[in-house]
Amino acid sequence: MSAVASDSISLEELLNRLEKTIAQLADGSAPLDELVAAHERAARYLAEAEGRLDALRSRADILSRQLSE
Repeated sequence: MSAVASDSISLEELLNRLEKTIAQLADGSAPLDELVAAHERAARYLAEAEGRLDALRSRADILSRQLSE
């Protein structure tokens, strides 16, 4: 299972969640325990997004090679 267990959500939604979490971190007004939890969430969202983007790049490379043949 993925780090976010979010295969059912779109990449766009995942990036939206990451953006909101980063905004919460940038604000810095939450208590420390909430900021630590937000940081952990952001790390999971980022890892999931990077994994999905890598998979999409691989698929695009395969398709590009097939079209070149």
